[in-house]
Amino acid sequence: MQEVTPRQKELLKVVVDEYIDSAIPVGSETLVKKYNLKYSPATIRNEMADLIRKGFLEMLHSSSGRKPTSLGLRYYITELMEEEDVPVLSEVAIKQRIWQEKYEFEKLLRNVSLAMAASTRNLSIVSLEDGFVTYAGSVNILEHPEFFDIEVAKAALNLLDNFDLLSDLLSKGFGDNDVKVLIGKELNLKNLDCCGVIYTNFTGRGKSGTISIIGPDRMPYSKIIPIVRYIKNIISEVTSSF
Repeated sequence: MQEVTPRQKELLKVVVDEYIDSAIPVGSETLVKKYNLKYSPATIRNEMADLIRKGFLEMLHSSSGRKPTSLGLRYYITELMEEEDVPVLSEVAIKQRIWQEKYEFEKLLRNVSLAMAASTRNLSIVSLEDGFVTYAGSVNILEHPEFFDIEVAKAALNLLDNFDLLSDLLSKGFGDNDVKVLIGKELNLKNLDCCGVIYTNFTGRGKSGTISIIGPDRMPYSKIIPIVRYIKNIISEVTSSF
């Protein structure tokens, strides 16, 4: 991977933060005004041009702003992002919803998918290795402009009906983190280059499975990764108690 200077790290972080928030390519003037950067727009443009050359940013056309590539988002997650704490109210709501069905495992997993969809505002899927799949929040993805493209929406929703395709996708993750992320081209699926998947494995009641979130590649990873980890721990807590 290309070396990134401290100034470029600062700029890449704010570009990704702004892109996650706005869903539109980011211009140098926006960065100067909104983030109180101590660099001139010309300096920022030069640094972003170098980040484009290194593969971390891209321009859709000559007069547009810049947006992070899959490589840029990957670098952001692994090197620049700081995870946020799950809000206490969210923790309580998630735990209450999951514990409601502590005696019936498949109903518990259904509530897990509902809790994840509600707390992340994306599509959530819970699957077991024996083929059981439940999901919630399919309508949530239509709130994101990436899915206004019907082909992108169809490709994402197709994962709900194709367990083998979903299983193959979730086997592509890499790294030692308990919560894994696949971004854009890493999914290697047609029409899903603008999407991301956050997932983790769990065990409960003698079965193994996966909980996953599917959304745009600009998901607020710093918020969603801790939520997914928290829910995994709740599943372990509930299923080991009964």
